Amino acid sequence: MAIRKLLLPLTGTAAGEAALATALIIARLWDAHILALHVRADSRDVAPLAGEGLSGAMIEEMMSATEKESGERAEAVRALFDDFVRRQALTVSEPLPGVPGLSISFTTVTGREEEVVAQQARLADLTVVAHPEAGEDVSSSDALHAVLFESGRPVVIAPQSPPASIGRRICIAWNGTAESASAVYAALPWLRRAEAVRVLSADEYQRRGPEAPELVAYLALHGVQAERATFRPIDREVGAGLLKAAVEFGADLVAMGAYSHSRLRQLILGGVTRHVLENAKLPIMMNR
Repeated sequence: MAIRKLLLPLTGTAAGEAALATALIIARLWDAHILALHVRADSRDVAPLAGEGLSGAMIEEMMSATEKESGERAEAVRALFDDFVRRQALTVSEPLPGVPGLSISFTTVTGREEEVVAQQARLADLTVVAHPEAGEDVSSSDALHAVLFESGRPVVIAPQSPPASIGRRICIAWNGTAESASAVYAALPWLRRAEAVRVLSADEYQRRGPEAPELVAYLALHGVQAERATFRPIDREVGAGLLKAAVEFGADLVAMGAYSHSRLRQLILGGVTRHVLENAKLPIMMNR
């Protein structure tokens, strides 16, 4: 299946520039439309969170501050988008139905970010999410988790710096789970176009399910000639070993399943998904 529509949630983070550049590379590859989305906080959502014991005046003051902050952020995000479009010599326009071609547009929606992003992502072929800023907890990324858990569609986490290319050399992180199988299926259009594909597996990463040689045989049925390699954890970190193996292959995209274990367990104990999200310096495509 061709990729025709990309969703790009923009929250105003410093990583927004790299996310825009990442989305543009993908859109040029696939002749796709980029819908840049900013979700503006609704000040009315503050009232239920204020709790008891606050006067009406205090709640109104909190709502006013929220409205002011969300307005300033919305202006900053729009300025970031407009500046990027100008520097890239792009024209803001809507896509033409049935006519492939690069295009880009911007919209602002008021509401709760996780709800709006999840709903919008359900009618996008791919969502590109900005990498969290340094020091920001990646597990709190509302846009990322909304897409992963509520949209049924794949997401690409952009690196902190714009990549030179995406999808020429692809690594598949395989562990036999339903999540990794879903990621492979979502990546098939990319895998068919790639110059080289490598399946990465490890005993410490494998779960109950098909193993790497079976995946290689499955991919061959789709015309994808993949090689297979194993990796070892680094300091007991499976994610670190996975990323090292991807870098050694010269990968410019890693496709993998997300959260085979629960998010709570990964938050407390760590996990492959968490490590990759926090440390990857190349685009990561995830699915569940």
